[in-house]
Amino acid sequence: MFFTLSKTAALLLFPSNLLIILGLLGVVLIALGRRCIGTWIAVLSILVLTTAGYVPIGNFFTHLLEDRFPPWDASRGAPDGIVVLGGAISPRLSRARGETVVDGDSGRIVALVKLARAYPAARIVYSGGDASLFADESPEADYLYPLLDTFGVDRKRVLMEKRSRNTFENAVFTKQLVNPKPGERWLLVTSAQHMPRAMGCFRKAGFRVEAYPVGWRTVNKFDANLNRIMSDGIKQLDSAAYEWLGLAAYWITGKTAELLPSP
Repeated sequence: MFFTLSKTAALLLFPSNLLIILGLLGVVLIALGRRCIGTWIAVLSILVLTTAGYVPIGNFFTHLLEDRFPPWDASRGAPDGIVVLGGAISPRLSRARGETVVDGDSGRIVALVKLARAYPAARIVYSGGDASLFADESPEADYLYPLLDTFGVDRKRVLMEKRSRNTFENAVFTKQLVNPKPGERWLLVTSAQHMPRAMGCFRKAGFRVEAYPVGWRTVNKFDANLNRIMSDGIKQLDSAAYEWLGLAAYWITGKTAELLPSP
């Protein structure tokens, strides 16, 4: 039920979708003869949508998440293992195009290759199953091996965890797969914006990991400049809202022990 709701009803809570629904409500009210209130609602939705697009609201909330965990400190020594979370590969496009298609979270793949070369003795796991609503796509991990061949990383070094559909399952199934030993040091690689939720899930699963954030979308200090393109601002706000809603939902349902996990 949780997975289904996250892929359906939760989408209605995105700021852009809420504002469009609000605007359509205003149009319907006007058509039904409630011209005054309908006009106010329609105008309000347009004003808020415009404000959300140009004012760096999404940038602010993204920055709060991305600045939560600092970059990993390599001076602590080599890790025993590395977990890279899926979300970097599009199974649908990969299947349609006949080759691996990497999307906006490609920093996770870059980090995998970088760490594989830097720490040749470390165990590596890529955790990414079929996250589609109807489970009608191939696991994301199925498309990773061709990339590893391209970058010269031995396939045998990377274990594939293909069952997980969300972040909590990433943690649970990866722990079952690698059975980490006491005292081992494992890195968790995922996008900086996603790191708080991911760390909360791995802690809840009892898998001790160190944060290795990648793929930042904001600079290290909050940028208060207005967005030049409205759609960019809306996209970033929706992306930030997705993570904040995820944090709240995971905390409420007991998948994390903290609303906003910290280092």
